[in-house]
Amino acid sequence: MATPPHILWVDDEIDLLKPHILLLENKGYAVDSVSNGSDAVEKVKQTDFDIILLDEQMPGMGGLDTLSAIKEVSPEVPVVLVTKSEEEDLMEEALGGQISDYLTKPVNPSQILLTCKRLLERSRLRAEKTSQRYMQSFAKISQELNQRLSHTEWVDLYTELVKYDIELEGDEGARQILSDQFSEANRVFGEFVENEYPYWIEACDSGDKQADRPILSHELIPEFVIPQMSKDKPVIFFLIDCMRYDQWLALEETLFPYFAMDKAFHYGILPTATPYARNAIFSGLLPRDIAARHPRIWEEGEDDEHSRNRHEEEFLKSLMRRKFTDDVRIRYEKLLGKEEGQAFAKNVSALLQHNLSAVVINFVDILAHSRSESAVLKELAPDERAYRALTRTWFEHSWLLDAFKDLAEKDCTIVLTTDHGIIRSLHPTKVIGDRHTSTALRYKYGRNLKADERHAIFIEDPEPFGLPKNSMMTNYIIAKEDYYFVYPTNYNKYVELYNDTLQHGGASMEEMILPVITMRPKG
Repeated sequence: MATPPHILWVDDEIDLLKPHILLLENKGYAVDSVSNGSDAVEKVKQTDFDIILLDEQMPGMGGLDTLSAIKEVSPEVPVVLVTKSEEEDLMEEALGGQISDYLTKPVNPSQILLTCKRLLERSRLRAEKTSQRYMQSFAKISQELNQRLSHTEWVDLYTELVKYDIELEGDEGARQILSDQFSEANRVFGEFVENEYPYWIEACDSGDKQADRPILSHELIPEFVIPQMSKDKPVIFFLIDCMRYDQWLALEETLFPYFAMDKAFHYGILPTATPYARNAIFSGLLPRDIAARHPRIWEEGEDDEHSRNRHEEEFLKSLMRRKFTDDVRIRYEKLLGKEEGQAFAKNVSALLQHNLSAVVINFVDILAHSRSESAVLKELAPDERAYRALTRTWFEHSWLLDAFKDLAEKDCTIVLTTDHGIIRSLHPTKVIGDRHTSTALRYKYGRNLKADERHAIFIEDPEPFGLPKNSMMTNYIIAKEDYYFVYPTNYNKYVELYNDTLQHGGASMEEMILPVITMRPKG
């Protein structure tokens, strides 16, 4: 039996509306009612509503304030504003607050019923049209996967799949088809990267500006950040560790009222792991060249992500010295915890005293690893949709959003990106290596590594892949699709331990195709 549509009615004279509520209930709706804005916000935190009827004029927390608070908790819920006024300013303010409709008092029960029916029907039709649109696109996407796509066409295909992943709600049949097509796309993408990546590195080494290749991690600051520094405005470079494109879209909606945004993409280098990708970003160098220029730094953190990323500020300053003849005022901060973040948000204006401020934010990476280690978090975020929602919830109540709101009132330019994404690792594949083999699940380096060639990119010579080689290591393997490496010893134990955990380091669209957002305050 279908669940009845659930309505929340908010009115300080709710007792006078009993006949209206009774009619709705007789027509099959479930109706909750509250008499003030504060109770309404608490209700929305606890319950998913299909429609909210909201009185505009209430004592205490007024209707528009309640509307704003409700939208912070549940941005997608349709809200109908019920008002005594038809003043143009009020309606503009209300519409700017994303109401779905408004009714002028006095309202009769039939008006309310028709409005609810129309909004619910609109939601159903929108969902049906999205499913139909995807099913029409299915054949086109499948055909594209049988062709030789360029790196820009892969970006277009990935963003289209992400769009449908976000929009397809309720139609589980369509979602399963999309999931299968996403998997097939990642299979083909892994082959694409395996074939093209050495060519990209060769073009980087030769300085070939005409080569058909993406911007890679080590080119990100020269291509996107340094050009902004020539405009005599402070530039703030935010790097959110381990943020996928779909997570950015969850943040983008919240930031849109404050910033004008230009969106581009870069490809994360292999392996898509913090010691490689993030050091490449801040140094402007491929890992092979970092190891050659800074052998002590590279070797001291041989298999420790935290150790190997202790020198980002040093790398950034070295990059700026290579690019600028004049002194550049640089600030670098890495924010690991809530207290650090809150202190940063309170003093965010200090960033404006520097030509370039670089800010690394680790929370999303911590969230991903915590989800892998915590049964509670895995239950809260069992799939991509829930993981996006968890990211959005954090951001909407975070010190980071407070910092962005403050910067939205300043004369500055913000460039926001990530070092790599992450993927749900759902398929194990066996790997054989000696005791010196590295420990990561999506990539490994060592001597004479062996794995199923269908599931991994084998790198026998690291040089053409821009990777370092030392006396203990002769080759790398990079997981494709959503595979993760498990040793034959205690195989079932480790499969159970690591299955459906969020990992990075491999060659998938989620890990490699990464947004770069240039943001300018609207104010």
